[in-house]
Amino acid sequence: MLIYLLRRVLLMIPTLFGITLVVFTIMAMSPGGLTGAALVGGADLKPEQKQARIDYYNKRYGLDDPAPMQYLRWLNNVSPIGFEYDDDRKIKGFSFTKGSDLGESIFFGQPVIAIIKERLPITLLLNVITIPLIYFIAIVVGMNAARDRGGRFDVSSNVIMLALWSLPSMLVGVLFIGFFASIQHWQWFPTSGLSSSEAYQMPFLPHWSEVSDILKLLVLSLLSVMGGVMLGKLQNKSLCTGLACLLGLLIGALMASAHPEVLLVNWIIWPLIFASSMVLVSRSESDIFRTIMFAALGLGFAVLFAMQMLDGEFISGFLADRIWHLILPTIVLSYAGFASLAKIMRTSILENLNADYARTARAKGVAEADVLWRHVFRNSLLPLITILAGILPSLLAGSVIVEQIFSIDGMGKLVIEAVQARDRELVLSITLISGILTLIGYLISDILYTLVDPRVHYD
Repeated sequence: MLIYLLRRVLLMIPTLFGITLVVFTIMAMSPGGLTGAALVGGADLKPEQKQARIDYYNKRYGLDDPAPMQYLRWLNNVSPIGFEYDDDRKIKGFSFTKGSDLGESIFFGQPVIAIIKERLPITLLLNVITIPLIYFIAIVVGMNAARDRGGRFDVSSNVIMLALWSLPSMLVGVLFIGFFASIQHWQWFPTSGLSSSEAYQMPFLPHWSEVSDILKLLVLSLLSVMGGVMLGKLQNKSLCTGLACLLGLLIGALMASAHPEVLLVNWIIWPLIFASSMVLVSRSESDIFRTIMFAALGLGFAVLFAMQMLDGEFISGFLADRIWHLILPTIVLSYAGFASLAKIMRTSILENLNADYARTARAKGVAEADVLWRHVFRNSLLPLITILAGILPSLLAGSVIVEQIFSIDGMGKLVIEAVQARDRELVLSITLISGILTLIGYLISDILYTLVDPRVHYD
C-alpha cells in the first residue's frame, strides 16, 4: 500500500506539469499573448506613460522573454529546488533549499501565496460542508427509493430528483436571493458574503441575556425531537401520514406568518409544500429515515418557535452568523449533486439486490434487512466512490458561479478576476492548486475502494 501511494504521488508531478503547460499555452496563444502590452491594453495613457508601464511589466515579470522561457522560469520558481536568479534575471547558482515561490500577482500587487491563503479556505469550507451533505442525502434517498421500488416514495423522489438535476445553479441562486433574501418577500437570509460586519464584534457562540430563554429552547427542542422520533416510529401508516400532514401545515403556517400580507404565496403555497413533503416522508418504508427527518424538522420548528418567545436579547454570535450565511450557497452548490447521485445509488442497490449473492443469502434464510445492510449496501457504494474523484473538481468549478452570485471572495471568484486581468502568475497558481486537489480526490477514491471492498488491494 505504501509503495502504491508513493507511486501515485510521484505520478502527480508529470500530470501537474501537463496541466499547467496546457493552460500556459492557451494563455500564450490568446490575442496579445503574455506581454506587457497585453496587460496595459487600451489604457487611457499618454504614449510615453504607456511605454514606461510596458517596460516596467516586461522587466519585473520577464514578459519580454519567449513564451517557453517564461514557462520554464515559472516552473523553476514553484519548484522547491532549482536555479536562483539575481535582480537582472541572471542565473547565480543552483540550490536545493531555495523553496517554492508562486510569484507576485500583477493585478492585486500582492504575493500569490498570500492571496490564495486568504481565498482557498473559503472555497474549501463550502466543499467540506457540501460533499458530506451530497452523499448523505443521496444515500438516504437512493436506498429508500430502491426499497420502495414502484411505490409512492420511489416515484415521487424520482420526479423531484430529476427536476432538481434539471435546474441550472445560476437560476436557482438568483431566485433564492430574490425570494429568501429580498425585503420584498422573505428576508430570512443575507444576500451576500460569509459574515455580517457586526459578527466580528460578537462572541463566538450564541448568547442569551436571559436564562429563561435557554430553558425554553432546550425544553422545546427536547419535546420536538422526542415527538419527531415517536412519529417516525409509528407503525400505523394512516395515523403517521395524518399527523405528518398536520405538522407540515403547522410549519408552513409558522413560516407564512413572517409576511402575512402576501396571502396567496404565504398562506397557501408554503403549507402545501411542507404538508406534501411531510406526507412523502411518512410514506417511506424506512423507520430510520422517517425518524431522522421528523426529528430534524421538529428541532427546526422548535428553534423557530422559541425565537418568537424570547424575553431578553439574543446575540447570534460569530458561529451562528457564519452558518446563516452559508445556508443558501450550500444548497445551491449541492442540490444538483445529490439529485444525480441519488439516482445512481438507487440503480446500484437495485442491481445488487437482484445479484446472485443476494439471492443466495435470502435462500439461506438471511433476513432482508441483513441482506441489504451487510451484503448489498457496501457493494452499492462503489459507483459513488468512483464519482467522488470528479465531485471535488466539479464543485470547485461550480463554486465559480455560486461565489459570483452570493459575492463570496473564494477561489471561484478569484479565477474570474485572474483570467479577466490576464494575471499569469495567479492563473497558473490556481491551476496548479486545482490540479493537486483533483489528484488528491482520485487518491482518496482509491483508498476508499479498499475500505468498502476487501477484495481490492494495492500490494
